[in-house]
Amino acid sequence: MTLTSSPELVDLLQRNDQVARKQVFETFYGKFAAIAHRYSKNQSQAEEMLHSGLNNCLNQLQHHRQPIQSLDSFIEKAFIAECVKFIKNIRSEYYVASTVHASEAAPTNYDLFANNELIDFNRINNDVLIKALQQLVPSQRLIFNLHVIEGYTMEEAAALLESAEQTVKSNLERARFNLQKNIETSLKSVKL
Repeated sequence: MTLTSSPELVDLLQRNDQVARKQVFETFYGKFAAIAHRYSKNQSQAEEMLHSGLNNCLNQLQHHRQPIQSLDSFIEKAFIAECVKFIKNIRSEYYVASTVHASEAAPTNYDLFANNELIDFNRINNDVLIKALQQLVPSQRLIFNLHVIEGYTMEEAAALLESAEQTVKSNLERARFNLQKNIETSLKSVKL
């Protein structure tokens, strides 16, 4: 069976048609795997987030009764919301992140606008960037993904995270600073 029209596909998904679910899963798997990888701390967490998140999105669609303008947009926004819920529900990670202390001396340069000769952001390897992003604490990783990568406004991100806008802005500043430091550390270890 070939499903060509979005309204037909939405109708089949709302009736829990397994062929339609499989088609959506196969269509969105690559894109959502990349999103889950950015939001997660490691590969196994990303896989768990991908499978449960996509399944939850399809279940939401099954019970959604208002007209859907764009299936792609609906599923992507629902999947991102599921990623946020997934990370917020990992309480142990929040606890561990707040109790880990640096083992080396802290860097002395805290100026985010200082000229950085080590990082050429146009030539950073994607693996280095993903690894640096995964090293952020969950609250910073969430806001960086939502605002910088997904393009949510601060107000939208704050509503999705159920946090005050000032808290979200503060976490974004910390995320940018820590991401830069994580990238510097990765690049220094590669050059050694």
